[in-house]
Amino acid sequence: MDALYLKLGDETPEGIIEIYEGINIDTTSENRIVGIEILNASKRIDLKTMLSYSFEFEKELITQKTG
Repeated sequence: MDALYLKLGDETPEGIIEIYEGINIDTTSENRIVGIEILNASKRIDLKTMLSYSFEFEKELITQKTG
């Protein structure tokens, strides 16, 4: 399968929102985003570039934006 999944949290997804054909957002019942699925990923993005990045977030910044 040609798919990329970006896991954004440990919560179990309870819903899916298709934001564009082949691009889905996994959400919780509280509408928190916990994952992003991209189908046909190799045709949409350069996977070598995408998989070479890592991100670090400060918990305080995330809490301020969501709370």
